[in-house]
Amino acid sequence: MELVELEKEKYDDFVRNNPYKSHFLQSLAWGELAKEKRHLTPYFLGLVNEQGEIQAATLLLKKSLPLKLCYFYAPRGYVIDFHNQTLLEEFTKQLVAFAKKQKAIYIKIDPDIVWQREKCDGEIIEEEKKEQKIFQHLKKLGYRHLGFTKNFETMQPRYTFRIDLNQSMEEIENHFSKTTKQRINKSLKLHTKVEIGTEKDLKEFYHLMMLTEDRKDFVSYPLDYYETLYKLFNQKDKAVLFLGKVNLEEMMEIETQEKEELEAKRRELPQENLSKSAKNKLKELERQLDKVNQTIARYQEIKQEYGTEITLSAHMIVEYGDKAWVLYAGNHNILTDTYTNYHTYLEHLTFCKNEGLNIYDQFGTIGDLSKENPRLGLHEFKKKFGGDYIEFMGEFDYVIKPIYYFAFTKLVPLYRNMIKKRKKKELKNEVQRVK
Repeated sequence: MELVELEKEKYDDFVRNNPYKSHFLQSLAWGELAKEKRHLTPYFLGLVNEQGEIQAATLLLKKSLPLKLCYFYAPRGYVIDFHNQTLLEEFTKQLVAFAKKQKAIYIKIDPDIVWQREKCDGEIIEEEKKEQKIFQHLKKLGYRHLGFTKNFETMQPRYTFRIDLNQSMEEIENHFSKTTKQRINKSLKLHTKVEIGTEKDLKEFYHLMMLTEDRKDFVSYPLDYYETLYKLFNQKDKAVLFLGKVNLEEMMEIETQEKEELEAKRRELPQENLSKSAKNKLKELERQLDKVNQTIARYQEIKQEYGTEITLSAHMIVEYGDKAWVLYAGNHNILTDTYTNYHTYLEHLTFCKNEGLNIYDQFGTIGDLSKENPRLGLHEFKKKFGGDYIEFMGEFDYVIKPIYYFAFTKLVPLYRNMIKKRKKKELKNEVQRVK
């Protein structure tokens, strides 16, 4: 068998329809995005037999370094039957030979091989224990495992929540937490709506992403990155933008109607000589009326500042192969008690189910569930939708130049932290300017 650079369309068809591994991070579109926006060089490589049939493939992203050195990263790669030890050994051998010619320091992989699966009811699924054979074989081939990390230290999240879309929507919604069901119902009662956006809505999406990043203390990408991603994935696959909106006029009408109903109930009570029970009921009605009046006043203030219709949530979903990923989600700082975010999640989950996909991936959570972890809130939110709690095997590096590898893996994290701090400062300045 021979390692060759594949024609782009031939490569993408193999990856998209692969029965073993099909991930958007191995797609043609992701490779082109990395080239345009991350200044990486994509290689679409395949191992072909004498008949020209592809046996394995991978997207390798090349990061050029000083001294004409580089490293390669196969995001969620390889696209191969990892149980076929002979094939994996041959593919590794030829990829290493390819990397050596490029003066690579190492090759990084992080296949989405499940290490452990926990159902929403707490049941641990043991069937993935067989994947430990893959783990041991990779190490035997020379891959260095980088540990069972618990947070977002790796290139891609090592934990996620996945929902099996082969269930009925009734079964899926039955796994929602009680709080999630209540919040979705409240959002529907307030007539929040979710629309599918277009390219022109990306600026609104970007604005909400900036607000979220500032609030959650992380840094993402500039607007042109999202525009390019949206364009590339919509050439053959799908990047779908979901916009969760509220209409303040409609919401004030709903609150006004509730106010009238409460006032009618108050008028039905006797005006004097009230019993203890009636007094308690009157007190409760007065409390509810006061709350409704405050809500109407708040809606009026927000309407004066933001207008009648406001986009509160903007989520981007990527479809590839038989799966969908909730790739990015931005949410406004205001009117969080309308729970538009929950309604938006329900709508794109339903959308993916109706598309005939098999897996809905919430793309990232944590393994460290201590109360002190600042990401615990993100984890608890995603958990409420009842997916399987998935732990992947983690990252492996195949080291080709050990001395350079040692220097690079120690110095680069320091550099990245410096860049992150600088971008965080720039983001805060940008958010203040937009506000």
